[in-house]
Amino acid sequence: MSLTRDQLEARLHYPLGTTLPEPGRALVVAPGVKWIRMTLPFALDHINLWLLRDTLDGREGWTVMDCCIAREEAKAQWEQVFANELDGLPVLRVIVTHMHPDHIGLAHWLCEKWDCRLWISATDHAMARLGTQTTTGFGGDAAAAYFASHGLTDPQSVAKVRARAGYYPNLVPSVPAQSRRLLDGLAVRIGEHDWRCISGYGHAPEHMALWSESLGVLISGDMILPRISTNVSVYEQEPEADSLQRFLDSIDKFLPLPEHTLVLPSHGRPFTGLHERIAQLHAHHDERLAEVVAACREKPLSAFDALPVLFQRQLDLHQTTFAMGEAVAHLNRLWHAGTLARTRGADGVWRFSPR
Repeated sequence: MSLTRDQLEARLHYPLGTTLPEPGRALVVAPGVKWIRMTLPFALDHINLWLLRDTLDGREGWTVMDCCIAREEAKAQWEQVFANELDGLPVLRVIVTHMHPDHIGLAHWLCEKWDCRLWISATDHAMARLGTQTTTGFGGDAAAAYFASHGLTDPQSVAKVRARAGYYPNLVPSVPAQSRRLLDGLAVRIGEHDWRCISGYGHAPEHMALWSESLGVLISGDMILPRISTNVSVYEQEPEADSLQRFLDSIDKFLPLPEHTLVLPSHGRPFTGLHERIAQLHAHHDERLAEVVAACREKPLSAFDALPVLFQRQLDLHQTTFAMGEAVAHLNRLWHAGTLARTRGADGVWRFSPR
């Protein structure tokens, strides 16, 4: 029997216990590193953001790490943070781990307010800029047709997905036109410490986590989360992608880091137990893949058919679109591995069965 989420979480250690930052305030988690927590209007109801004490071009100040979605509540909370936590110093740069709305949504506002530069991978910068102008997998005609090709065909759901064409630009209305490029292995000097970029794939086009050896701290973004598993999806722009294998290969890049590394995730609480959590994520996906194979032995499955195999809870449409992407990612992994074959039926739906 697999362990429950609570049992798995109990194998990790939380140095701050259950303490959380108050709205508009921050908690110090390491020398020169502050933790901010902002609310989100989704089932995943919060995001962690980070302030890093910095010196840049001879100026004293702060680096902001990730931004929250563009909403007035988040701006108001940022204004409280500026008043309470910056010690009268400016924001010198904004670093974004990846292009998802909760991470980049207010980057344009922060960069304009503080007249500073956005730092991000080139791939995610380009995709975020594109996302403000097109649908990029989150809604619209192309997304509706893609999900329909994987079994989400009921007219009401198709219409709702088509109507979500403005999903991304509503949360990310603008992205700075200029940026400073983050690359895998690049050392970024922030204050008194070097932070090495570690690229990750499968969750976002080119996610960047930051590791400080001198502090023993990893800002993991969404690549390593302590309680939930990272969303790993396939969308219509790259429908044959093997996103799950990319993700699993990416998290193994953190294995050389010390086990006692303090992990600062984008969701959940700061924790130690990095190697344990990587092993848990591998085991989680191994179990899900085995369940999908077993279900496909009963009958050929579309991604929509696989939803109750992978998710034992009710899903609203917002959650269903993410879940569909996850289901395709698991089916594609087994297809790429040669375990499953796929065929497209006369109804236009892809179904997977044992090879």
